[in-house]
Amino acid sequence: MKAVYVAVMAAAGIVMAGQAQADEALAKAKNCMSCHAIDKKLVGPAYKDVAAKYKGDKAAPAMLAAKVKAGGKGTWGQIPMPPNNVTEDEAKKLVAWVLSQK
Repeated sequence: MKAVYVAVMAAAGIVMAGQAQADEALAKAKNCMSCHAIDKKLVGPAYKDVAAKYKGDKAAPAMLAAKVKAGGKGTWGQIPMPPNNVTEDEAKKLVAWVLSQK
């Protein structure tokens, strides 16, 4: 039984690691990394800073996904984020990945 538990947990870890890499790949494919980095401010805020700012905010995922699609300004300074050519599903995946950064 212990071996089954270990195998299931290992499989879950592989799936989660694959998903995290896939979402980072999506961020790169959609050119998000041109203005953002995981751990430092570039043109836009670091993803770790975004995750910290919205930690525990249940409304944040939907609000941020809308900002990813439509663009936004003023939250992180004067430089606006342009609208992005992403689907609703891609925006949600990107935001979930950003909010998972520590």
